[in-house]
Amino acid sequence: VTDRPRLADLRREIEDAGDRVRVVVHAAGTGQLTPLTRMSATELADVRDGKVLGAENLDAVFDDTTLDAFVLFSSISGIWGSGGQGAYAAANAALDALAEQRRTEGRTATSIAWGPWAEGGMSGGADAEEHLGRRGLPLMAPHRALLALEEALADDETAIVVADLDWARFVPAYTALRPSRLFDEVPEARERETAEPAVSDRVGALRAALTAATPADQDRILLDVVRAEAAAALGHRSQDAVRARTGFVELGFDSLTAVELRDRITASTGLRLPATLVFDHPNAAALAARLRTDLAPAPSGDVAAEVDRLERALAAHEPGQLAEDLGRRLRALVDRWVAPPATQPVAGEFQDASPEDMFEIIQREFGKSP
Repeated sequence: VTDRPRLADLRREIEDAGDRVRVVVHAAGTGQLTPLTRMSATELADVRDGKVLGAENLDAVFDDTTLDAFVLFSSISGIWGSGGQGAYAAANAALDALAEQRRTEGRTATSIAWGPWAEGGMSGGADAEEHLGRRGLPLMAPHRALLALEEALADDETAIVVADLDWARFVPAYTALRPSRLFDEVPEARERETAEPAVSDRVGALRAALTAATPADQDRILLDVVRAEAAAALGHRSQDAVRARTGFVELGFDSLTAVELRDRITASTGLRLPATLVFDHPNAAALAARLRTDLAPAPSGDVAAEVDRLERALAAHEPGQLAEDLGRRLRALVDRWVAPPATQPVAGEFQDASPEDMFEIIQREFGKSP
């Protein structure tokens, strides 16, 4: 049905079939895994035509109202996007629009935005299954998908999403870089976002250690926690792979590993933290400083504690990176409040002192003889 010259032949075949043609299903498509910045116009056209052209041809042939069902296999990529599938997402969104258009014209149509299928679907092999599973999109068994198809047709749906989602994994990863209200009306997604973290024995031990520690030790303890959890999220064996001031993005964090680190830190601290934690705090030192603010806040009015807080804020910057004006202000503040060392005036005792007097002063002040 992607060959337009065959439309006339196809129409004749349908007419010859008479009432035997009651259901039309369009499930064709061309896969894609290309970043948008590297996609060519040729690839865009090929992926689009692989999905859209056949649907448009079938729409042109079955332009009456005699069908029981006109089914278009769309994809979740056209609903909320998918990495490396810009053209494929647009093509599937076009199928959803075609179904809506047929309905407005009084013709039947159902477009189903499918999640990934198992057992030979377009999602690929074992590597793709592991990749999607980690992101909260386990592959659907075909028999369960077909039951969903039967239900959608029985309910006479126009456009519907059918996918098996692990909300605890999917929603945090999906919203790690930016918030979204797409799933606000999905109860399972809301429960995930409003759930309070459980307080474990490990959390209690950490908080007890922080209470007993000095400010400097608190910084060290929390930095070790962040580095250890960051290394684990990235698959490293040792926290040595995570330097205190190396950027998280530079270390290889993406939206998925950012969520994994957030969950690990939550399990360690008991804090409720945003999915954007890694992107809000550029490195381990900055994140540890944020955690100390939450877990061991400085007492109000305690100057030493405020200086500690300032030092932690500065930890996010490399030495020498401060703006000249800020450095000048800090030096002026120190000069204002720190008194200069006391010195003896030149006049008086030293001015008129003889050599013998000088020897006596040295002996008295320093306990030494010249």
